This record gives sequence, C-alpha cells and structure tokens, in this order.
Amino acid sequence: MFSRNLLAAVDTELAHAPAVALLGARQVGKTTLALAVGETRPSVYLDLQSPADRAKLAEPELFLADQAGKLVILDEIHHAPGLFPVLRGVIDRQRRAKRPAGHFLLLGSASPNLLRQSDETLAGRIAYLELTPLTLNEIGTTSPDDLWLRGGFPNSLLQPTPARSLRWRQDFIRTYLERDVPQLGPRIAAETLRRFCTMLAHHQGSMLNAAALARSLGVDGKTVAAYLDLMTDLLLVRRLPPWHASIGKRLVKSPKVYVRDSGLLHALLGMADKPALLGHPIVGASWECFVIEQVLNAAAQAQREVEASFYRSQAGAEIDLLLRFGDAPPWAIEIKRSLAPNLERGFQSACADVQPARRFVVYPGVQRYRLSEGVEALPLAELMALVVSA
Repeated sequence: MFSRNLLAAVDTELAHAPAVALLGARQVGKTTLALAVGETRPSVYLDLQSPADRAKLAEPELFLADQAGKLVILDEIHHAPGLFPVLRGVIDRQRRAKRPAGHFLLLGSASPNLLRQSDETLAGRIAYLELTPLTLNEIGTTSPDDLWLRGGFPNSLLQPTPARSLRWRQDFIRTYLERDVPQLGPRIAAETLRRFCTMLAHHQGSMLNAAALARSLGVDGKTVAAYLDLMTDLLLVRRLPPWHASIGKRLVKSPKVYVRDSGLLHALLGMADKPALLGHPIVGASWECFVIEQVLNAAAQAQREVEASFYRSQAGAEIDLLLRFGDAPPWAIEIKRSLAPNLERGFQSACADVQPARRFVVYPGVQRYRLSEGVEALPLAELMALVVSA
C-alpha cells in the first residue's frame, strides 16, 4: 500500500464536518484510503454497488440509527442518490443531540458537479476532498519516470512489466467507457467516447477547438461541449483556463485541454515503454501535463488553495503555467523536458506583461540553479515542495 498524503486531511475533516465526501476517479485508491481511516475507529463499510450491502439499506434510517457512534463508510454513493435526504435527517438529529461530528465518509467517482444531490441536500453539512492519482512524494522508491510513463493509478504502477501496465490501463479505459460512464452520466456510445478521448490525447495540451472536434466526430459543438463536461466531471480531463487581466494585450480566450493522468494518455496512444514515449511527437505535451498535474495534485492533497491558468497573447508571448495564491501576484512556470533548458523570448515577454512574483523553469534534472536574473531552474519535486509551503 502506498502512503497517501490525504490521510491526515481526511482525519481532520472528519473531526469537524458531519460528513466528508472523498472524491476521485475509479481505481485511484479511495476505498483503500477509507478502510485505512476506518481501522482507526469503530466503523462499518458498505459498497453500494453490492446487492447485499444495498439490501442492508432497505430501511436506511433504521440501519443508520443502529450504527450510532460508528463511522459509516458509503462507497460509490452516487449509486444511491435517495440516501442524501436520509443522511441530512440523521446528521441534523445528531447535531440536536450534540453528538460528535464525523459520522459519514462518502466515496464517489465524480466531481461535486455530478453529485449535485449532495450539494443541495447536505449543504453546510459536508466537506469535499479529492484523492488524486499518486504524486512523486507518495511513490517511495518507484522511479519518477515510471510514474510518468504508467501514470498515478496504483494498480497500473504496481504491474510487473510495462506491457502488463499498459494492458491494465487499456482495460480500465474500456471498462470505464462501457460500464461506468453510462452509470454516472448520459448514455453515450462507448466507441464514440473512445474516439473523443483519443482525439483529446492526440491534441494534448492544445487549446480547445470544439468545432474541429465536432467535425471529426460528426456531431455538433454542443455535443462536444457535453462530452468534455462529462470527462471533466469524471476527473479524467482538465481544462486549464487562460489568464485574463487588463494589461492592454490581445489574449487567447480558449482553455487548454489535457488528459489528466499521463498513463491513460499513453494508453490511448498505444505507448507501452519509455523509448516509444520519447520518440512520440506528444512527449513534450505529456511531460507538460505531468508537471501540471503533479503540482496541482500536491497542492490539493495539502489543501492549499491555488488558482491555475496559462498565459498566451496573440503576439506569441506565453507562460505554460501560472499559479496564484490568494490575491498575491502569480508565479510564472515554464516547463521544459530538456536537461539544459533555455529561456525563450516568449516567456520573457509574457513575464514583462504579467509581472509575476516568482519565475521558475521546471526540468527533469536534479539540481536547482539560477538560469538568469530572477529565474530559477529546478526539479519538479522542489517546485511541488514550494507550492505546498507557499
């Protein structure tokens, strides 16, 4: 079992909130983490995909009343939306009785947007945490390059060979599209969704062109937007918004789109090993997304509030990643795969526009050094540590 950074945060939230929702993509390790939390206190675990466990909730108020004083872990909560009003009543009765908080841990394979029932019914009673795929500071002695190639899903990372890891990810994608997506969202043909995801993979890190995607799929722009919303809500795709400010420049308005997990990206493109990845045209965009996800995942697991965007002007000035903490000026981050990174004129021009508080170039080396006046080159792990402590 990998040691997950979010474990302490789950404990903290359970001490203060009547219910905690632990969200994350399927197979990311939510159940393992929840069971580890349950081992530290009296608890009961129910898998709401199991007919036997669902039968226990035939009279949910009676069952939950019998579990007073225990942590009730409800896995795949989106399969039982009718439970949310019951949970609200139980929580409110506990509040009136002045019982300790932290009675329910809800696990879901979607974002809060797909759990609207919890937003509406448990407003003011629930805290949300996202368990992301594994980060660099959670993999122990595993090679960072293996994490990049195979992605952060524990079962993918633990496979004995690259070929077995690729097979696991391909099976995961097929199962997700054929079985899980229809349960979580609208019924869309699995082959259509696979084509859509493969197109996104080929355009990794590019600005969204919904019209071009719609033409390739033979659908309209609104349908493409709905597909993208669904993949985003399932925590499989990230839309990185453009940075906007009144600086008198013409800026791009479309977001960049990424398949969030690098292992799933490589599986969609059929890349089984590192030589295949390094020889593929997508290698730079893959590394860029890997860096972005590692940084944002580390911030999320440390519960650091950070606003992420990118900067690009019509004149070609560009910053790969801008991180803003509160109202402070942002950090400007350029992402390079080279061991000898160079500063490009577009980055310098963009920094002149944005006036960031700090400027970094992330590269795959191991040393931190000054690249130019006010700009440091540093390894990814050091940037993650800086973001967590910012």
